[in-house]
Amino acid sequence: MSQQTGHYYVPAPSTYPVIGSTALLFMGFGAALTMNKMELGYGLLAIGFAILIYMCFRWFGTVAAESESGKYGLDVDKSFRWGMTWFIFSEVMFFAAFFGALYYMRVLSVPWLADESQVLGQSFWGAYEGGWPTTGPGEHAAFTPMGAWGLPAINTLILLTSGVTVTYAHWALKEGRRDALKKWMLATVFLGALFIGLQGYEYVHAYNDLNLRLDTGAYGSTFFMLTGFHGFHVTLGTIMLLVIYFRCAAGHFTPERHFGFEGVAWYWHFVDVVWLGLFIFVYLL
Repeated sequence: MSQQTGHYYVPAPSTYPVIGSTALLFMGFGAALTMNKMELGYGLLAIGFAILIYMCFRWFGTVAAESESGKYGLDVDKSFRWGMTWFIFSEVMFFAAFFGALYYMRVLSVPWLADESQVLGQSFWGAYEGGWPTTGPGEHAAFTPMGAWGLPAINTLILLTSGVTVTYAHWALKEGRRDALKKWMLATVFLGALFIGLQGYEYVHAYNDLNLRLDTGAYGSTFFMLTGFHGFHVTLGTIMLLVIYFRCAAGHFTPERHFGFEGVAWYWHFVDVVWLGLFIFVYLL
């Protein structure tokens, strides 16, 4: 792979952004029609996802080919690192907003509403004692909060273990042990997929057995928004890990130059850290 400096590779104009935008157009209209129970929406969604998958395969393949042909010099590598750093920082701010909303609700707004209920009586929203978990003032269906020491604890162990396996894979890559690299990467992909499957089962359990839903007041909305967005990030991270696994199996990357691997590993560790915060502040406390 090229080690040159003073040369910055600029790719030729690409049609992939247009193809991706077309996919999003179909998906947007499809989602809107589907939510309004129009059968055409399902077809548009399927077309949009098909175009998106096609675009990803072609674009990922183009980038991998450019990398392996030595077109990315040290300056480009530095840009990639800064770009991934700022991307992860933006993701940190994204989750910080949701954690901030959870903090504001639990520590500030819920006690305020309880105090006002004591002062005003039942004139506005009825008697409200506050506390957490809560649906908030007003009438809501009874629900059971999600416990921490069932599936959430198991998923925590799975995700932390996946952080270890991807680190072992990184060590194996730097030491040139390709077989160990592929085994540890495949283990990481499996653990990520297992986490997603168990979280889906947890959601089914929440809806069917706990009456915990997205519209279950303050607790339900924050629970599903935080864990749902995290699950979406785990899904994307698992897809990224799978792509890197196939690249490793194809012999890509060297012990000296492998930022494609490192960038995905950074993202996966970020997902691990966010989940620890979720487990503590959403499930445990």
